[in-house]
Amino acid sequence: MHVVLLPWLAFGHIIPFTELAKRIARQGHRVTLLSTPRNTRRLIHIPTDLAALIRVVDVPLPRVEHLPETAEASIDLPSDDLRPYLRLAYDAAFAPALSDLLQPPESPSRRPPDWVLTDYAAYWAPEAAARHGVPCAYVSLYCAAALAFFGPPDALMGRGRHAKASPEDLTVVPDFVPFPTAIAYRGHEARGIFAPVAVPDDVSGVAELYRSGMSIAGSQVVGIRSSNEFEPEWLRLLGELYQKPVIPVGLFPPLPPPTTTTQDVAVAGGHEAALRWLDGQAPGSVVYAAFGSEAKLTAPQLEAIALGLEASGLPFLWAFRAPGAGDAGEGGLPEGFEERVTGRGVVCRGWVPQVRFLAHGSVGAFLTHAGWNSVTEGLARGVKLVMLPLMFDQGLNARHLVKKKVGVEVARDEEDGSFAPRDIAAALRRVMVEDDGKELGIKAREAARVFGNDEANDRCLRDFLRYLSEHDSHQ
Repeated sequence: MHVVLLPWLAFGHIIPFTELAKRIARQGHRVTLLSTPRNTRRLIHIPTDLAALIRVVDVPLPRVEHLPETAEASIDLPSDDLRPYLRLAYDAAFAPALSDLLQPPESPSRRPPDWVLTDYAAYWAPEAAARHGVPCAYVSLYCAAALAFFGPPDALMGRGRHAKASPEDLTVVPDFVPFPTAIAYRGHEARGIFAPVAVPDDVSGVAELYRSGMSIAGSQVVGIRSSNEFEPEWLRLLGELYQKPVIPVGLFPPLPPPTTTTQDVAVAGGHEAALRWLDGQAPGSVVYAAFGSEAKLTAPQLEAIALGLEASGLPFLWAFRAPGAGDAGEGGLPEGFEERVTGRGVVCRGWVPQVRFLAHGSVGAFLTHAGWNSVTEGLARGVKLVMLPLMFDQGLNARHLVKKKVGVEVARDEEDGSFAPRDIAAALRRVMVEDDGKELGIKAREAARVFGNDEANDRCLRDFLRYLSEHDSHQ
Protein backbone atom coordinates (compact mmCIF):
# COMPACT_ATOMS: atom_id res chain seq x y z
CA MET A 1 0.00 0.00 0.00
CA HIS A 2 0.80 3.69 -0.16
CA VAL A 3 -0.47 5.66 2.86
CA VAL A 4 -0.37 9.39 3.61
CA LEU A 5 0.30 10.54 7.20
CA LEU A 6 -1.00 13.93 8.29
CA PRO A 7 0.13 14.88 11.83
CA TRP A 8 -0.76 18.08 13.67
CA LEU A 9 2.00 20.69 14.14
CA ALA A 10 3.19 19.73 17.62
CA PHE A 11 6.30 17.84 18.67
CA GLY A 12 4.13 15.34 20.53
CA HIS A 13 2.30 14.56 17.29
CA ILE A 14 5.02 14.80 14.65
CA ILE A 15 7.46 12.54 16.54
CA PRO A 16 5.05 9.60 17.09
CA PHE A 17 3.67 9.92 13.55
CA THR A 18 7.25 9.73 12.29
CA GLU A 19 7.81 6.60 14.39
CA LEU A 20 4.58 5.18 12.99
CA ALA A 21 5.79 5.96 9.44
CA LYS A 22 8.99 4.03 10.07
CA ARG A 23 7.12 1.04 11.45
CA ILE A 24 4.68 1.02 8.52
CA ALA A 25 7.61 1.19 6.09
CA ARG A 26 9.30 -1.73 7.86
CA GLN A 27 6.20 -3.76 6.97
CA GLY A 28 6.96 -3.04 3.29
CA HIS A 29 4.46 -0.25 2.61
CA ARG A 30 5.15 3.19 1.13
CA VAL A 31 4.52 6.27 3.25
CA THR A 32 4.17 9.96 2.45
CA LEU A 33 4.55 12.13 5.55
CA LEU A 34 3.53 15.81 5.48
CA SER A 35 4.99 18.51 7.71
CA THR A 36 6.55 21.97 7.51
CA PRO A 37 10.17 22.65 6.49
CA ARG A 38 11.36 23.61 9.97
CA ASN A 39 9.74 20.56 11.58
CA THR A 40 11.21 18.32 8.89
CA ARG A 41 14.71 19.56 9.68
CA ARG A 42 14.50 19.31 13.46
CA LEU A 43 12.25 16.28 14.00
CA ILE A 44 11.93 13.96 11.00
CA HIS A 45 14.99 11.77 10.50
CA ILE A 46 14.46 8.78 8.22
CA PRO A 47 17.00 5.89 8.39
CA THR A 48 18.78 5.24 5.12
CA ASP A 49 17.37 1.71 4.91
CA LEU A 50 13.83 3.17 4.81
CA ALA A 51 14.52 6.18 2.59
CA ALA A 52 13.14 4.45 -0.51
CA LEU A 53 9.81 3.81 1.23
CA ILE A 54 9.23 7.09 3.12
CA ARG A 55 8.75 10.37 1.29
CA VAL A 56 8.67 13.53 3.41
CA VAL A 57 6.78 16.45 1.85
CA ASP A 58 7.48 19.98 3.10
CA VAL A 59 4.41 22.20 3.27
CA PRO A 60 5.29 25.86 4.01
CA LEU A 61 2.85 27.78 6.20
CA PRO A 62 1.35 31.04 4.94
CA ARG A 63 1.83 34.27 6.84
CA VAL A 64 -0.94 34.68 9.41
CA GLU A 65 -1.47 37.81 11.47
CA HIS A 66 -0.43 37.38 15.13
CA LEU A 67 1.52 34.19 14.35
CA PRO A 68 5.31 34.58 14.78
CA GLU A 69 7.15 34.09 11.48
CA THR A 70 9.23 31.20 12.83
CA ALA A 71 6.28 29.40 14.46
CA GLU A 72 5.76 26.03 12.78
CA ALA A 73 4.83 24.00 15.88
CA SER A 74 3.02 24.68 19.13
CA ILE A 75 6.32 24.76 21.02
CA ASP A 76 7.25 27.88 19.00
CA LEU A 77 4.28 29.85 20.31
CA PRO A 78 5.04 32.36 23.07
CA SER A 79 1.52 31.84 24.42
CA ASP A 80 -1.09 29.09 24.25
CA ASP A 81 -3.58 31.79 23.24
CA LEU A 82 -1.97 31.75 19.79
CA ARG A 83 -2.82 28.09 19.09
CA PRO A 84 -5.93 29.04 17.03
CA TYR A 85 -3.72 31.06 14.66
CA LEU A 86 -1.46 28.06 14.15
CA ARG A 87 -4.53 25.98 13.32
CA LEU A 88 -5.60 28.65 10.85
CA ALA A 89 -2.22 28.48 9.09
CA TYR A 90 -2.30 24.67 9.17
CA ASP A 91 -5.69 24.52 7.47
CA ALA A 92 -4.70 27.07 4.82
CA ALA A 93 -1.54 25.15 3.87
CA PHE A 94 -2.26 21.47 4.43
CA ALA A 95 -5.80 21.13 3.07
CA PRO A 96 -4.76 22.10 -0.49
CA ALA A 97 -1.50 20.16 -0.14
CA LEU A 98 -3.46 16.99 0.63
CA SER A 99 -5.84 17.58 -2.28
CA ASP A 100 -2.89 18.03 -4.64
CA LEU A 101 -1.37 14.80 -3.37
CA LEU A 102 -4.62 12.89 -3.95
CA GLN A 103 -5.10 14.08 -7.53
CA PRO A 104 -5.18 11.18 -10.00
CA PRO A 105 -1.64 10.69 -11.35
CA GLU A 106 -0.95 11.60 -14.95
CA SER A 107 0.78 8.29 -15.58
CA PRO A 108 -1.65 5.34 -15.93
CA SER A 109 0.97 3.09 -14.35
CA ARG A 110 0.65 4.99 -11.08
CA ARG A 111 -2.30 5.36 -8.76
CA PRO A 112 -3.28 7.73 -5.93
CA PRO A 113 -2.53 6.79 -2.29
CA ASP A 114 -4.54 3.94 -0.84
CA TRP A 115 -5.30 5.55 2.54
CA VAL A 116 -4.98 8.85 4.38
CA LEU A 117 -4.07 8.46 8.07
CA THR A 118 -5.02 11.66 9.81
CA ASP A 119 -4.40 13.24 13.18
CA TYR A 120 -7.19 15.05 15.05
CA ALA A 121 -6.57 18.56 13.65
CA ALA A 122 -7.11 17.79 9.95
CA TYR A 123 -10.91 17.73 10.20
CA TRP A 124 -11.12 18.41 6.46
CA ALA A 125 -9.08 15.33 5.50
CA PRO A 126 -11.91 12.74 5.38
CA GLU A 127 -13.99 14.87 3.01
CA ALA A 128 -10.98 15.71 0.83
CA ALA A 129 -10.00 12.05 0.64
CA ALA A 130 -13.55 10.98 -0.18
CA ARG A 131 -13.68 13.41 -3.12
CA HIS A 132 -10.82 11.47 -4.66
CA GLY A 133 -12.15 8.03 -3.75
CA VAL A 134 -9.52 7.48 -1.05
CA PRO A 135 -10.59 6.17 2.40
CA CYS A 136 -9.47 7.89 5.58
CA ALA A 137 -8.40 6.47 8.95
CA TYR A 138 -8.26 8.51 12.14
CA VAL A 139 -5.16 7.68 14.19
CA SER A 140 -5.48 8.74 17.82
CA LEU A 141 -2.35 9.52 19.79
CA TYR A 142 -4.47 9.46 22.95
CA CYS A 143 -5.23 6.30 24.89
CA ALA A 144 -8.66 4.69 24.49
CA ALA A 145 -9.79 5.64 28.00
CA ALA A 146 -9.14 9.36 27.53
CA LEU A 147 -10.82 9.37 24.12
CA ALA A 148 -13.84 7.37 25.32
CA PHE A 149 -14.44 9.81 28.17
CA PHE A 150 -15.71 12.38 25.64
CA GLY A 151 -18.19 9.99 24.09
CA PRO A 152 -19.16 9.61 20.42
CA PRO A 153 -18.15 12.04 17.68
CA ASP A 154 -21.29 14.15 17.99
CA ALA A 155 -20.41 14.86 21.63
CA LEU A 156 -16.96 16.09 20.60
CA MET A 157 -18.70 18.35 18.09
CA GLY A 158 -20.96 19.72 20.83
CA ARG A 159 -24.11 17.88 19.82
CA GLY A 160 -26.08 15.01 21.26
CA ARG A 161 -26.92 13.84 24.75
CA HIS A 162 -23.30 13.11 25.68
CA ALA A 163 -22.09 16.69 25.12
CA LYS A 164 -20.18 18.23 28.03
CA ALA A 165 -22.03 21.46 28.77
CA SER A 166 -20.29 22.65 31.93
CA PRO A 167 -17.15 22.06 34.03
CA GLU A 168 -19.17 19.92 36.44
CA ASP A 169 -20.00 17.50 33.62
CA LEU A 170 -16.29 16.77 33.23
CA THR A 171 -15.77 15.88 36.90
CA VAL A 172 -17.95 12.75 36.88
CA VAL A 173 -17.58 9.41 35.13
CA PRO A 174 -19.89 9.41 32.07
CA ASP A 175 -23.02 7.32 32.48
CA PHE A 176 -22.23 5.37 29.31
CA VAL A 177 -19.13 3.78 30.90
CA PRO A 178 -20.40 0.33 32.00
CA PHE A 179 -17.55 -0.62 34.33
CA PRO A 180 -15.96 0.87 37.48
CA THR A 181 -13.42 3.62 36.83
CA ALA A 182 -12.08 6.81 38.40
CA ILE A 183 -11.42 8.50 35.06
CA ALA A 184 -12.75 12.06 35.23
CA TYR A 185 -11.28 15.53 35.51
CA ARG A 186 -10.54 17.26 38.79
CA GLY A 187 -12.51 20.44 39.41
CA HIS A 188 -9.58 22.74 38.68
CA GLU A 189 -8.81 20.85 35.44
CA ALA A 190 -12.41 21.08 34.25
CA ARG A 191 -12.62 24.79 35.03
CA GLY A 192 -9.39 25.31 33.11
CA ILE A 193 -10.89 23.66 30.04
CA PHE A 194 -13.89 26.02 30.16
CA ALA A 195 -11.86 29.12 31.12
CA PRO A 196 -12.14 32.06 28.69
CA VAL A 197 -9.04 32.81 26.64
CA ALA A 198 -7.70 36.02 25.15
CA VAL A 199 -8.10 34.66 21.62
CA PRO A 200 -11.40 32.99 20.67
CA ASP A 201 -10.91 29.25 20.22
CA ASP A 202 -12.76 29.36 16.92
CA VAL A 203 -10.59 32.05 15.28
CA SER A 204 -9.68 29.34 12.76
CA GLY A 205 -13.35 28.58 12.26
CA VAL A 206 -13.15 25.19 13.97
CA ALA A 207 -12.32 24.52 17.63
CA GLU A 208 -10.08 21.64 18.76
CA LEU A 209 -12.68 19.18 20.08
CA TYR A 210 -14.86 19.78 17.04
CA ARG A 211 -11.90 18.86 14.83
CA SER A 212 -11.55 15.53 16.63
CA GLY A 213 -15.24 14.78 16.25
CA MET A 214 -15.20 15.62 12.52
CA SER A 215 -12.06 13.56 11.93
CA ILE A 216 -13.52 10.52 13.69
CA ALA A 217 -16.97 10.83 12.15
CA GLY A 218 -15.60 11.07 8.61
CA SER A 219 -13.14 8.19 8.89
CA GLN A 220 -13.85 4.59 7.96
CA VAL A 221 -11.74 3.17 10.80
CA VAL A 222 -10.09 4.43 13.97
CA GLY A 223 -6.60 3.41 15.06
CA ILE A 224 -5.70 3.90 18.73
CA ARG A 225 -2.18 4.17 20.13
CA SER A 226 -2.82 1.39 22.62
CA SER A 227 -3.15 -2.37 22.89
CA ASN A 228 -5.73 -4.93 23.94
CA GLU A 229 -3.37 -6.09 26.66
CA PHE A 230 -3.43 -2.67 28.31
CA GLU A 231 -7.05 -1.42 28.09
CA PRO A 232 -9.34 -3.97 26.38
CA GLU A 233 -12.53 -2.71 28.04
CA TRP A 234 -11.97 0.86 26.83
CA LEU A 235 -11.21 -0.25 23.28
CA ARG A 236 -14.47 -2.22 23.21
CA LEU A 237 -16.38 0.78 24.55
CA LEU A 238 -14.88 3.05 21.87
CA GLY A 239 -16.07 0.67 19.15
CA GLU A 240 -19.60 0.86 20.58
CA LEU A 241 -19.51 4.65 20.86
CA TYR A 242 -18.10 5.21 17.38
CA GLN A 243 -20.07 2.46 15.61
CA LYS A 244 -17.10 1.64 13.40
CA PRO A 245 -13.95 -0.51 13.68
CA VAL A 246 -11.60 0.62 16.45
CA ILE A 247 -8.23 -1.13 16.16
CA PRO A 248 -5.17 -0.68 18.39
CA VAL A 249 -2.08 0.19 16.37
CA GLY A 250 0.34 -0.59 19.19
CA LEU A 251 2.15 1.79 21.51
CA PHE A 252 5.27 2.22 19.31
CA PRO A 253 7.63 3.95 21.76
CA PRO A 254 10.77 5.16 19.95
CA LEU A 255 13.68 2.81 20.41
CA PRO A 256 16.68 4.09 22.39
CA PRO A 257 20.10 4.04 20.75
CA PRO A 258 21.96 0.72 21.12
CA THR A 259 23.94 1.95 24.13
CA THR A 260 22.80 3.82 27.22
CA THR A 261 26.27 4.63 28.50
CA THR A 262 28.68 7.36 27.41
CA GLN A 263 29.92 5.34 24.45
CA ASP A 264 28.80 6.72 21.10
CA VAL A 265 27.27 9.81 22.68
CA ALA A 266 27.46 12.04 19.63
CA VAL A 267 23.75 11.46 19.04
CA ALA A 268 22.91 12.52 22.58
CA GLY A 269 22.75 16.19 21.66
CA GLY A 270 25.67 17.39 23.72
CA HIS A 271 24.53 15.84 26.99
CA GLU A 272 27.65 13.73 27.52
CA ALA A 273 28.14 15.14 31.04
CA ALA A 274 24.61 14.16 32.06
CA LEU A 275 25.10 10.65 30.70
CA ARG A 276 28.41 10.31 32.54
CA TRP A 277 26.67 11.45 35.72
CA LEU A 278 23.93 8.84 35.18
CA ASP A 279 26.60 6.18 34.67
CA GLY A 280 27.88 6.94 38.18
CA GLN A 281 24.53 6.61 39.99
CA ALA A 282 23.14 3.48 41.64
CA PRO A 283 20.67 1.38 39.64
CA GLY A 284 17.09 2.68 39.85
CA SER A 285 18.05 5.57 42.15
CA VAL A 286 17.51 8.63 39.92
CA VAL A 287 14.35 10.67 39.28
CA TYR A 288 14.10 11.90 35.69
CA ALA A 289 11.87 15.00 35.45
CA ALA A 290 10.40 16.38 32.20
CA PHE A 291 7.10 18.00 31.26
CA GLY A 292 6.86 17.74 27.50
CA SER A 293 6.84 20.35 24.76
CA GLU A 294 3.24 21.63 25.00
CA ALA A 295 2.75 22.92 28.53
CA LYS A 296 4.29 26.30 29.32
CA LEU A 297 4.95 26.12 33.05
CA THR A 298 4.78 29.31 35.09
CA ALA A 299 7.65 30.58 37.22
CA PRO A 300 5.86 29.63 40.51
CA GLN A 301 5.23 26.10 39.21
CA LEU A 302 8.87 25.68 38.19
CA GLU A 303 10.02 26.99 41.56
CA ALA A 304 7.78 24.51 43.40
CA ILE A 305 9.12 21.65 41.26
CA ALA A 306 12.72 22.72 41.85
CA LEU A 307 12.31 23.04 45.60
CA GLY A 308 10.40 19.75 45.69
CA LEU A 309 13.21 17.94 43.87
CA GLU A 310 15.65 19.50 46.32
CA ALA A 311 13.57 18.60 49.39
CA SER A 312 13.14 14.98 48.26
CA GLY A 313 16.82 14.29 48.93
CA LEU A 314 16.86 12.06 45.82
CA PRO A 315 19.28 12.26 42.89
CA PHE A 316 17.55 13.76 39.87
CA LEU A 317 18.02 14.79 36.25
CA TRP A 318 15.69 17.56 35.07
CA ALA A 319 14.95 18.43 31.42
CA PHE A 320 14.32 22.08 32.15
CA ARG A 321 12.43 24.66 30.08
CA ALA A 322 12.18 28.26 31.28
CA PRO A 323 8.72 29.66 32.15
CA GLY A 324 6.51 30.07 29.12
CA ALA A 325 9.42 29.40 26.72
CA GLY A 326 9.69 27.25 23.68
CA ASP A 327 13.45 27.17 24.11
CA ALA A 328 14.85 26.86 27.62
CA GLY A 329 16.57 29.87 29.06
CA GLU A 330 18.09 30.74 32.41
CA GLY A 331 14.98 31.94 34.28
CA GLY A 332 12.56 30.05 36.48
CA LEU A 333 14.93 28.44 38.99
CA PRO A 334 15.20 29.56 42.63
CA GLU A 335 18.32 31.54 43.42
CA GLY A 336 21.21 29.27 44.35
CA PHE A 337 19.26 26.09 43.48
CA GLU A 338 21.81 24.55 41.13
CA GLU A 339 24.66 25.26 43.52
CA ARG A 340 22.80 23.62 46.43
CA VAL A 341 22.08 20.42 44.47
CA THR A 342 25.49 20.13 42.80
CA GLY A 343 26.49 16.48 42.63
CA ARG A 344 22.98 15.24 43.45
CA GLY A 345 20.99 16.93 40.71
CA VAL A 346 21.59 17.80 37.06
CA VAL A 347 19.64 20.44 35.14
CA CYS A 348 19.67 20.01 31.33
CA ARG A 349 18.53 22.89 29.13
CA GLY A 350 17.28 22.68 25.58
CA TRP A 351 16.60 19.44 23.76
CA VAL A 352 17.40 16.26 25.72
CA PRO A 353 17.66 12.61 24.59
CA GLN A 354 14.66 11.58 26.71
CA VAL A 355 14.40 8.04 25.41
CA ARG A 356 18.07 7.46 26.13
CA PHE A 357 17.75 8.90 29.65
CA LEU A 358 14.67 6.79 30.47
CA ALA A 359 16.39 3.66 29.19
CA HIS A 360 19.37 4.23 31.50
CA GLY A 361 19.57 1.70 34.34
CA SER A 362 20.04 4.36 37.00
CA VAL A 363 16.63 5.96 36.33
CA GLY A 364 13.95 4.61 38.65
CA ALA A 365 11.14 7.17 38.47
CA PHE A 366 9.77 9.66 35.97
CA LEU A 367 8.27 12.95 37.20
CA THR A 368 6.02 13.70 34.24
CA HIS A 369 3.00 15.66 33.03
CA ALA A 370 1.43 12.31 32.01
CA GLY A 371 1.23 13.11 28.31
CA TRP A 372 0.67 9.87 26.43
CA ASN A 373 3.96 10.09 24.54
CA SER A 374 5.96 10.41 27.75
CA VAL A 375 3.91 7.69 29.44
CA THR A 376 4.65 5.23 26.65
CA GLU A 377 8.36 6.11 26.71
CA GLY A 378 8.56 5.68 30.49
CA LEU A 379 6.54 2.50 30.82
CA ALA A 380 8.31 0.91 27.85
CA ARG A 381 11.39 0.98 30.12
CA GLY A 382 9.53 -0.11 33.28
CA VAL A 383 10.05 3.27 34.97
CA LYS A 384 7.61 4.21 37.77
CA LEU A 385 5.58 7.36 37.20
CA VAL A 386 5.06 10.41 39.42
CA MET A 387 2.40 12.41 37.60
CA LEU A 388 1.72 16.13 37.59
CA PRO A 389 -0.92 16.59 34.84
CA LEU A 390 -1.05 20.05 33.30
CA MET A 391 -3.44 20.12 30.31
CA PHE A 392 -5.47 18.24 27.68
CA ASP A 393 -5.84 14.50 28.35
CA GLN A 394 -3.16 14.36 31.03
CA GLY A 395 -5.45 14.34 34.05
CA LEU A 396 -7.45 11.44 32.58
CA ASN A 397 -4.22 9.57 31.82
CA ALA A 398 -3.03 10.07 35.39
CA ARG A 399 -6.22 8.62 36.89
CA HIS A 400 -6.03 5.71 34.43
CA LEU A 401 -2.43 4.91 35.38
CA VAL A 402 -2.96 5.27 39.13
CA LYS A 403 -5.74 2.67 38.75
CA LYS A 404 -3.21 0.44 36.95
CA LYS A 405 -0.82 0.97 39.93
CA VAL A 406 2.14 2.04 37.82
CA GLY A 407 2.43 5.47 39.41
CA VAL A 408 1.06 8.12 41.75
CA GLU A 409 -0.25 11.65 41.32
CA VAL A 410 1.21 14.69 43.03
CA ALA A 411 -1.30 16.09 45.56
CA ARG A 412 -2.87 19.38 44.41
CA ASP A 413 -5.12 22.07 45.82
CA GLU A 414 -8.54 20.99 44.56
CA GLU A 415 -9.70 24.56 44.08
CA ASP A 416 -6.91 26.06 41.97
CA GLY A 417 -4.64 23.10 41.15
CA SER A 418 -1.62 24.62 42.86
CA PHE A 419 1.02 22.44 44.48
CA ALA A 420 3.81 23.02 46.96
CA PRO A 421 7.39 21.71 47.13
CA ARG A 422 6.32 19.33 49.90
CA ASP A 423 3.74 17.76 47.53
CA ILE A 424 6.40 17.06 44.90
CA ALA A 425 8.84 15.70 47.51
CA ALA A 426 6.21 13.50 49.17
CA ALA A 427 5.13 11.91 45.88
CA LEU A 428 8.73 11.25 44.84
CA ARG A 429 9.65 9.67 48.17
CA ARG A 430 6.49 7.56 48.13
CA VAL A 431 7.60 6.04 44.83
CA MET A 432 11.33 5.84 45.46
CA VAL A 433 11.73 5.27 49.20
CA GLU A 434 8.53 4.10 50.88
CA ASP A 435 6.93 0.67 50.69
CA ASP A 436 4.46 1.75 47.98
CA GLY A 437 7.39 1.92 45.59
CA LYS A 438 7.92 -1.84 45.63
CA GLU A 439 4.46 -2.67 44.28
CA LEU A 440 4.65 0.22 41.81
CA GLY A 441 7.99 -1.11 40.57
CA ILE A 442 6.53 -4.58 40.02
CA LYS A 443 3.56 -3.16 38.12
CA ALA A 444 5.76 -0.85 36.03
CA ARG A 445 7.98 -3.76 35.03
CA GLU A 446 4.88 -5.74 34.09
CA ALA A 447 3.70 -2.78 31.98
CA ALA A 448 7.07 -2.76 30.21
CA ARG A 449 6.24 -6.19 28.83
CA VAL A 450 3.28 -4.57 27.06
CA PHE A 451 4.53 -1.06 26.26
CA GLY A 452 8.08 -2.08 25.38
CA ASN A 453 7.29 -5.33 23.59
CA ASP A 454 8.21 -4.55 19.98
CA GLU A 455 6.90 -7.86 18.72
CA ALA A 456 3.47 -7.24 20.30
CA ASN A 457 3.41 -3.62 19.09
CA ASP A 458 4.27 -4.70 15.55
CA ARG A 459 1.58 -7.38 15.73
CA CYS A 460 -1.01 -4.69 16.54
CA LEU A 461 0.21 -2.59 13.64
CA ARG A 462 0.12 -5.55 11.25
CA ASP A 463 -3.52 -6.21 12.22
CA PHE A 464 -4.36 -2.56 11.54
CA LEU A 465 -2.54 -2.56 8.20
CA ARG A 466 -4.22 -5.82 7.26
CA TYR A 467 -7.59 -4.15 7.79
CA LEU A 468 -6.52 -1.23 5.59
CA SER A 469 -5.30 -3.58 2.89
CA GLU A 470 -8.53 -5.60 2.91
CA HIS A 471 -10.63 -2.42 2.67
CA ASP A 472 -8.47 -0.60 0.13
CA SER A 473 -10.82 1.00 -2.41
CA HIS A 474 -8.29 0.34 -5.19
CA GLN A 475 -8.33 -3.42 -4.72
